[in-house]
Amino acid sequence: MSGHSKWSTIKRQKGVTDAKRSQAFTKMANAITIAVREGGGDPASNFKLRLAIDSARAVNTPNVNIQRAIDRGLGKGGAAAIETVVYEGYGPSKVAIIVEAATDNKNRTTPEIRGTIEKNGGVFASPGAVSWMFSDVGMITVVKDNKSLDDVFEAAVEAGADDVEDSGESVEVYTKPHDVEKVKNALAEKGFTIQGAELFKKPTTTVLISEKAQAEKVLAFVEKLEDLDDVQKVYSNFDIPENLLQ
Repeated sequence: MSGHSKWSTIKRQKGVTDAKRSQAFTKMANAITIAVREGGGDPASNFKLRLAIDSARAVNTPNVNIQRAIDRGLGKGGAAAIETVVYEGYGPSKVAIIVEAATDNKNRTTPEIRGTIEKNGGVFASPGAVSWMFSDVGMITVVKDNKSLDDVFEAAVEAGADDVEDSGESVEVYTKPHDVEKVKNALAEKGFTIQGAELFKKPTTTVLISEKAQAEKVLAFVEKLEDLDDVQKVYSNFDIPENLLQ
């Protein structure tokens, strides 16, 4: 498993702090709005919207916020349109990064993200510079509880998953993007506790970060990007040993 996947899992387990809860609600709402724009406002026929709503509810986003985001995606209310913009580059220790943003003003978002990357030891790159190092997958985080890795592996493969990786207290189950919901539901029906399910960019090559100072610099860099209001997700190919991540 890549270090960034482990890092995402650790943060998910810690939950959203009160200080960042409002920002999390905004990011979840933007994800819902974009899913509606791409596939319509009916969750029954739009699996990306179902995933976005599930993620929003997992952090206790109010239902009124969810409905407002759906309405915005449908063009109701006169709010400015939200679009997805993807940026690529390198961070400290030459780790590759992909930044997914949701914005109603690229002229504001692009210089903000570029500035954050360049002021914190990174390099802003052109589209395609690092995306070839990642593959698009579905990722389901399954809590082990009293189950073993073999238990999850057997059930996941039977449900159509492509791979599983141990992450300590949980297991990351990887699927093809359009199979993520099917596999998630199958695992839930078999009694497994699902902590999260999302579309994910999994690195195909990783950069090992073995020194504490390096690890701190890389994680601080990623967090500064994640803290930007317009940024939805940051993907990276760093591989930091779990003892340093903790």
